[in-house]
Amino acid sequence: MDQIKNLSLLSAMCENVNSAITVTNPATGHVLGYVPSHSRETIENVIAKAEIAQRSWAKTTAKQRADILMSWYQLLMDNQEDLARIMTLEQGKPLAESRGEVAYGASFVQWFAEEAKRAYGETIPTPSSDRRIMTITQPVGVAAAITPWNFPIAMITRKAAPAIAAGCSFIAKPAAQTPLSAYAVTELARQAGLPEGLLNIVTSDDAVMVGELFCSSDKINKISFTGSTNVGRILMRQSAESVKRVSMELGGNAPFIVFDDADIDLAVKGAIASKFRNAGQTCVCANRFYVHDAVYDKFVEKFAAEVATLTVGNGIDNGVNVGPLIDANAKNKVQRLVEEAVAQGATISIGGEDLDGQFFTPTVLTHVQHSMSIVQEEIFGPIAPVIRFHDDASLIEMANDTIYGLASYFYSKDINRIFAVAEALDYGMVGVNEGVISTEVAPFGGVKQSGIGREGARQGLDEYLNTKYICLGGM
Repeated sequence: MDQIKNLSLLSAMCENVNSAITVTNPATGHVLGYVPSHSRETIENVIAKAEIAQRSWAKTTAKQRADILMSWYQLLMDNQEDLARIMTLEQGKPLAESRGEVAYGASFVQWFAEEAKRAYGETIPTPSSDRRIMTITQPVGVAAAITPWNFPIAMITRKAAPAIAAGCSFIAKPAAQTPLSAYAVTELARQAGLPEGLLNIVTSDDAVMVGELFCSSDKINKISFTGSTNVGRILMRQSAESVKRVSMELGGNAPFIVFDDADIDLAVKGAIASKFRNAGQTCVCANRFYVHDAVYDKFVEKFAAEVATLTVGNGIDNGVNVGPLIDANAKNKVQRLVEEAVAQGATISIGGEDLDGQFFTPTVLTHVQHSMSIVQEEIFGPIAPVIRFHDDASLIEMANDTIYGLASYFYSKDINRIFAVAEALDYGMVGVNEGVISTEVAPFGGVKQSGIGREGARQGLDEYLNTKYICLGGM
């Protein structure tokens, strides 16, 4: 941590060194620091202050909010290297990926600085000559979020930036494994001029308490959550009592499809980028690969050859492509899924090696059947199970055979097939001849049990706005 140049980021992270939550480096097991485990009373005080701050913030102009957001964006980019180093140390991903996430996270701040000035209302043609009808948009109020460890900066900025742009205040509970990035980006927001109480971080080793408090508080008007479908269900049930606005970005089980007319080299490149980014610990990464029988052997050969070039290690070291899994539980799950698949008849084409610590070699499995547990579960690790298919109809049926509907990918050169398959896949996002689809300018979100609502794009701002209808009579 002594290589962090911006000392204010260090002070923001380390002011509670005797507190309850220990933050460790997943690559080495070394302790990085400590953050507080806030009590219920402390969090209630934060909520109360956020409510007060929001009332004043809502009265500012869109341009005033945009100017502060743009200053925050610039500070994020000016401190990209420090933020990337913090993220790699506490989360494990390679430093190059962390730099990319900082830029990605900052892009939402920039985008919503611009969108703040586009929260338009409407003038609606009236059915009666003595009336005028119009709508305006207003902030929902205090918004709260629970964010995951796999993208500890982007998952905060993707939610906080539209909330602040809309005129809301925002409270985030980051994952206990990766709170340092959250404190660092919040410190930069403070330096950018964001008023006290507008952007708040609470940390606790009692996630159940925090979730229940966010959902039950009558001062919080909106809940945003990124995480597992099981936890999302709980938060939705708890929020129902007060009929809160919710947006949920939940689990995924993304199919990656290679048709017989695909550009195989392009498909392999996309597969590597989609599957092994962040050691496979992303909700939109390819989870199961369906490859047409006619090109199956060719794809597997080229795919395995590229996987063999990946370097596993500490993300802070040069040349590392795949970092550690986040904790022992994550590694145990990956080991279990591979062992079960092999027991059910799958073959390890490459990888499958259990390394010391929380590392696992990138693995390609062949002779995989659609019914296997490794296909049905979300892997969240560097494992690629590859399944043969013979015709488009059976492929679509298998691809849609899941409760999840977040991201999907396929490769084909046939324009008729491209439109037919893109429309037939029951997913919120479809990548066609592209393995990395996330961007601030497009709506991110899923269908089925992968979530509700959208983040990014203009739709991301709508999640934090209420539409008010005004009818003027007696004209």
